[in-house]
Amino acid sequence: MNAGLMQSPRPSAIHPAKPGDVVKQPGHWVLAGLGKRVLRPGGLALTRELMAHLHPCDDDSVVEFAPGLGVTARIALAQQPRSYVGIEREPDAARLLQQELGNENVQFVLATAESTSLHSDSASLVFGEAMLSMQTPGQKQRILAEAFRILKPGGRYGIHELALLPNEIPDDERKAIEREMSTNIHVGVRPATLTEWKRILEEAGFHVDWEAQAPMHLLEPKRLLNDEGLLGVLRILFNLLRKPIARQRVLSMRRLFRKYASHLSAVAIVCTKPAPAGAESV
Repeated sequence: MNAGLMQSPRPSAIHPAKPGDVVKQPGHWVLAGLGKRVLRPGGLALTRELMAHLHPCDDDSVVEFAPGLGVTARIALAQQPRSYVGIEREPDAARLLQQELGNENVQFVLATAESTSLHSDSASLVFGEAMLSMQTPGQKQRILAEAFRILKPGGRYGIHELALLPNEIPDDERKAIEREMSTNIHVGVRPATLTEWKRILEEAGFHVDWEAQAPMHLLEPKRLLNDEGLLGVLRILFNLLRKPIARQRVLSMRRLFRKYASHLSAVAIVCTKPAPAGAESV
């Protein structure tokens, strides 16, 4: 079992819900309430691959958008960066992460990725996972613009998101997937193809340096075991047995993911903010 994951805050403490609320609760919080720690479409393996290419180090000023349960925050903090700021819109998540991980160089602040209130050119590394896919095109643009603004020239930006397959997916199939997933998960879902993700980043001013894809197997047994460990899987199974409404939600999500398995993928991309000609980058 991954000890780092077990140190994550209790999901039920971050986003408590009454039994009746589970019917309407966003899918990722239903999973978190059952004890699932890793809520990324490509799983912990793709997160680790992303972080390896972002390569946080002790000279970095790191900003994470939507740290959630703090799994990736712990990976970044293990490299002892100069500073870390987590931008979290959920008050309970920000408060609990600050209590558990915060210090004079590590802060979790209540804000949105669209408006962080951080200084321009103040970060050398920015990343966010599983959050752009749930934004409208306009919100995606504003979040990327904010990441670009707060990054120093030469700074690195990384994302880990849901992607559609193939790159030439018909518009009617895209709309059907978005509609069914949004209805099922109770959160607006607007993923892009790999080509579109790269174009969106480039239009925001970034230079794409690296990309990788992985199957979207969030609720498949092998991925669950790899992400959560044996005891983590047993904890989730125990909670599923005693929470029938949540169990129905999870089974419904898994059926949907399997229905569209050939059209769903996870993508990780690392890019940089170009330095102006003649300027020194980080």
